[in-house]
Amino acid sequence: MYTLIDGKLLAAEMRGELKEKTQLFEKERGRKVGLAVVLAGDNPASQVYVRNKIKACDEVGIKSFAVYLPQNVTQSVLEQAVKELVSNCAVDGVLVQLPLPEHIDAESVLKLIPAEKDVDGFSAENTGKLLLNEQSLVACTPHGVMKMLEKYKIDTKGKRAVVLGRSNIVGKPMAVLLLNADATVTVCHSKTQNLKEECLRADIIVSAIGKPKFLTADMVKEGAAVIDVGMNRDEAGKLCGDVDFDKVKEKCSYITPVPGGVGPMTITMLMYNAYYAAVRSKT
Repeated sequence: MYTLIDGKLLAAEMRGELKEKTQLFEKERGRKVGLAVVLAGDNPASQVYVRNKIKACDEVGIKSFAVYLPQNVTQSVLEQAVKELVSNCAVDGVLVQLPLPEHIDAESVLKLIPAEKDVDGFSAENTGKLLLNEQSLVACTPHGVMKMLEKYKIDTKGKRAVVLGRSNIVGKPMAVLLLNADATVTVCHSKTQNLKEECLRADIIVSAIGKPKFLTADMVKEGAAVIDVGMNRDEAGKLCGDVDFDKVKEKCSYITPVPGGVGPMTITMLMYNAYYAAVRSKT
């Protein structure tokens, strides 16, 4: 019998705790924690993500600064907007919603955000600190996954973990976090040979490849914990993950649903990153 890992419930608990922390911060510092979000362009999914982030800020007592720029925004205008937010002492964290319009050099924009305000945890400095197992702002989705494993007492020490996907945003930091938690980690990707055999050895599988129902029951060993980071649409247009949930759940000890699993935790960890950035700030 499997246990469903309820990301919505855990996120709600953590946001309640965070609200108390931000209230205490405001009382001690005389200002709110500040988080700035920059949205350039008219990507519908990005608009939804930004709305959800602003809503989460309101929920936990963080002051949000939202900057909306048109699809045809120039590189210089976008960079100037980011520079102004970075230099604002009321702003503890800055994130630029990706993807940016195609004509924009995203890398040069993101490099304008200093490590101490990089609440997405994407900067070279924060990524390097994570690799060295030093205190840093950690990429929100993999950090949220670790909180789920911790909350549900899923032991990682000495366990075999397989991460499906090697993106800089999820796959790579996920592998490092699991390694730092004493798991034996294998990262699989499009060039991996004998993928099924790799997965069948895993005690923990984290799938972040963006392919609907890719992970099937014959790829999962009995009693494995399966974390589904995917956010896809199936042939009927219904939201689904990377995991064939209905069949895989019968073999699992733990499994996350989509929606209601990792998603709510990602935004919650963003709120935590903003709070921690504020605590470390001098203002």
